[in-house]
Amino acid sequence: MSEEKVLVEVSARHIHLSDADVEALFGPGYKLTVKKELSQPGQFASNEKVTIKGERGEMKLSVLGPTRPETQVELSLTDARTVGVKAMIRESGDIEGTQGVTIIGPAGSIEITKGVIAAKRHVHMTPADAEKFGVTNGQIVSVKIDTEGRSLTFGDTVVRVSEKYALAMHIDTDEANAAAISGSAMGEIIK
Repeated sequence: MSEEKVLVEVSARHIHLSDADVEALFGPGYKLTVKKELSQPGQFASNEKVTIKGERGEMKLSVLGPTRPETQVELSLTDARTVGVKAMIRESGDIEGTQGVTIIGPAGSIEITKGVIAAKRHVHMTPADAEKFGVTNGQIVSVKIDTEGRSLTFGDTVVRVSEKYALAMHIDTDEANAAAISGSAMGEIIK
């Protein structure tokens, strides 16, 4: 068991858009604008927001950039139930066979036929971090988090290794609430 700690960040509901969908929702030639840089290099929260519409209701989402090849909606399971859409637990980018949703922007709306997920909890690492922790890309680990009155160990956490990453674990708001985390915490990887 490693004594090294990893930053645990809460990833609230958001959407990643393709270039074509940015233009459909915000207008021809539109480009996302940076509101704030995120912990993962090159990733940012944009100033732009969209609304998704499910069978039971609507919800406003922040748009994260940069754009991606395919549009992906990331919700907690509670968010998904609230708007009336099924969110399968998947790794980011694994959207085949998932449900779609209506997305409404200031310049138009679109229907996506797939792309709604509840992101599988994961730890981003560089190859050097993976070596230090003794783990490999795709390995499933547990992460123990000690909080006041709600300490717990998250199992089924996938390790994602890339030179493009910065060391951080990402969990959604349901998971954060279960551990009484607001903002961020520190966790210990257990293999």
